[in-house]
Amino acid sequence: MNTRKDWKIEFIKIWTGQAVSMLTSSVLQMAIVWYLTERTGSSAVLSFATLIGYLPQAVLGTFIGVYIDRYNKKKIMIYADLFIAAASLLLVIVGIFGEIPIWLIFVVLFVRSIGAAFHYPALQAVTPSIVPKEHLTKYAGYAQSFESVSMVASPAIAAALFSIWNLDTIIMLDVFGALIAVGMICIARLSFEKEEAVTAQEATEIGMLREVKEGLMILRSVKGMTALLTISALYAIIYFPIGTLYPLITMKYFGGTFADSSVVEIVFSVGMLAGSLLLGIFGDKVNKRLAIIGSIFIYGVGVLMTGLLPTNGLYVFMGLSILMGSSVPFYTGVETSIIQSRIEEAYLGRILALSGSLTTITMPIGLVLSGLFSDMIGIQNWFILLGAITIVLAIVAMAMPSFRAFTEYKEIPEN
Repeated sequence: MNTRKDWKIEFIKIWTGQAVSMLTSSVLQMAIVWYLTERTGSSAVLSFATLIGYLPQAVLGTFIGVYIDRYNKKKIMIYADLFIAAASLLLVIVGIFGEIPIWLIFVVLFVRSIGAAFHYPALQAVTPSIVPKEHLTKYAGYAQSFESVSMVASPAIAAALFSIWNLDTIIMLDVFGALIAVGMICIARLSFEKEEAVTAQEATEIGMLREVKEGLMILRSVKGMTALLTISALYAIIYFPIGTLYPLITMKYFGGTFADSSVVEIVFSVGMLAGSLLLGIFGDKVNKRLAIIGSIFIYGVGVLMTGLLPTNGLYVFMGLSILMGSSVPFYTGVETSIIQSRIEEAYLGRILALSGSLTTITMPIGLVLSGLFSDMIGIQNWFILLGAITIVLAIVAMAMPSFRAFTEYKEIPEN
């Protein structure tokens, strides 16, 4: 556990930089979604773009965790951010000379995802070395708050910038955001930095496949981890494609505009911010099992009700978006804090990467299904079906004894 008295300052340093980077990345993400929607109007294209953006994380995650545990996590985050910024610069250069082709956007999304595959689990693995274990759930809520603030502001900023700037200019803004995140990571002082070089030197004698196998054995040995990952994988099939289809249901079914799509994203993010702050305040006392199950159930109800709305129900959909957004931190934040508290820091990088990879691998299933069936049966009917399945998933999670044992584990605070 971290014994530094100034650990809160270091936490704020890292997550302030991450918040700026998340803001610019969210602005870019919205701009790309609108760019693709404007040029194609196809849910299949949006689903494919999302698939491309997550595929490397699914494929590489199994092995990336070994590198995260083996080498300096701070340097990994810095190099990953710089790699992502360099990929984005390619689009900026092409945009200077003409319209950015859709195929090149897909390529850059793929390359950026490779950087994210290293960055995200490294960031999550760093957190327990900063935050004491008994406060991990609480500070997971605060971390979600940083992200939510960025998501609240990004749709409005994206709507304003998309109307006056070209896509390549918005991409350049994201490059600056990545550089700010790198700067904040550079000035943060992490307690493991000096010790990690020794760990890395010792680890070079251990084979890559052996370490991956070791990580899988740890996953199987922790009672209830398989149940958690099963629920996460099934939820990923539903959750991520729904978010991808938000702009389409807003504009194609409810007849909204780009501004309305921005409002939907904003209110969803406001809900996330409210949920994150509640998790930050009450995180040390929250029942983790009920928090995760309740989050899935509430989100499912919101999706189901969205599909049942008439075409003039845009404002009701906006209200439901607040409800759905508020539920998200009680799933993502709580799930991460459980893993962080149950797994030793020496193995945390590969476990987070493996769990993320196992979850991400299932996402393409949902994206492909959404791309096919939302156009075939109607996007509103697709929301009805996914909402009903999500509610059933929450009920299944409630009935799983191993899921209860894992999520209700009590971490004894260290003195």
